[in-house]
Amino acid sequence: MYTPISCEFFDQLNVAMQRKIPSTVVYLENGEKKTLKGLIKTMSVIDGIEYVILNKNEQIRLDTVLTFNGRRYKEE
Repeated sequence: MYTPISCEFFDQLNVAMQRKIPSTVVYLENGEKKTLKGLIKTMSVIDGIEYVILNKNEQIRLDTVLTFNGRRYKEE
């Protein structure tokens, strides 16, 4: 089940995308903690689920993000 992200988190992503701020995203994938670094290329909704897409076309489901640029958004 998908849990929508907070408005504050969405705003932080949007600022990083518009200003081309190099970003670090820590997220869960299949129960494993992963880290990606890069620029946010876009945000997209696919089948009702929000994703952030980085400059190397990595897609991260937003409700799996633990931290974004060091700021915690979800507990493990």
